[in-house]
Amino acid sequence: MTRHRLQTLSLLLVMLLNISLVCAEDTAPLKVPGAITIGTETARLLHNKGYPFVDVRGMKHFGNGHIPGAIHLAIHSEEFTAKNLRKVAEKDQLVVFYCNGITCMGSSIASEKAVKWGWKQVAYYRTGIPHWQEQGLAIE
Repeated sequence: MTRHRLQTLSLLLVMLLNISLVCAEDTAPLKVPGAITIGTETARLLHNKGYPFVDVRGMKHFGNGHIPGAIHLAIHSEEFTAKNLRKVAEKDQLVVFYCNGITCMGSSIASEKAVKWGWKQVAYYRTGIPHWQEQGLAIE
């Protein structure tokens, strides 16, 4: 390889590494310690059984459509407190958190907080409402 090609290849590798690091920071974690990560099929089953769903997005997003029956507790508001969460589910009851999918950190933050506050059955619906809708499930 010529020196110029080697320099170009090195530069491209550095650029790709930087892009992947930036993208990784904008992606919700796969798991939240103390919570169970669920997919859409499990979310649908839990929803059908009547477990509480908490939509942690802002009011504008919530107003544009949410999983039927979901409770709105925006993660980036003063409303997201242990006291208000307790109105949704007791600490020994299962509760599901969701937001705008894998590019939204809200449901992972909410799940983390709920675990920290003592909730024992936290379901982290990582793919959230975008995947719910992609699967043709209803929103209101």
